[in-house]
Amino acid sequence: MPQQESDIWLSTIRDMVSGYRRMLDATVEQLSDNELFARPEPNINSVAVILRHLGGNLRSRWTDFLTTDGEKPDRDRDAEFTDWVGDRESLLDDFNAGWTALESALAIIDDETIFQTIYIRGESHSVAQALLRSVTHLTYHVGQVAIIARMVHDGDWNWLTVAPGESALHNQRTWGAAASRSVFSDNKKSG
Repeated sequence: MPQQESDIWLSTIRDMVSGYRRMLDATVEQLSDNELFARPEPNINSVAVILRHLGGNLRSRWTDFLTTDGEKPDRDRDAEFTDWVGDRESLLDDFNAGWTALESALAIIDDETIFQTIYIRGESHSVAQALLRSVTHLTYHVGQVAIIARMVHDGDWNWLTVAPGESALHNQRTWGAAASRSVFSDNKKSG
């Protein structure tokens, strides 16, 4: 991939990651503490459990990713799917540690390291492949978070995407602009 193409690709990945973070934040902000930790059914994860899992996954994958396997020996993946015993702040601190590892990795990846071979559970990946693997994993769980949040939330909901019945208005306001892709444009909060 020529440098200009890798720069565009990396910029796009960074923008996508940022957009999904805004979606997560907008979802979590709408939940009370009880809702954050609530399982809609006994065998369905809470939003808190998914955040814990994402934090653990991202921390493991992106800490020292160029020199160590992405499945760190100290990671306890199974524990990530148990209920969080701490409070909201400690959960978000744990999640943010993983997110920070991802953002730090994204900040140092360039047109040379993007092709470097790294390992996840002993399987070789280019950095680009590992990023796509991580982003698709992230998007899968962001969707789960949004659905579970809607299931446990009591009260009005601020839509994370274009609200039902508002497509024409959204298109009219944003046609031809980057904001047409998301309700999370720089000049508009989620609606």
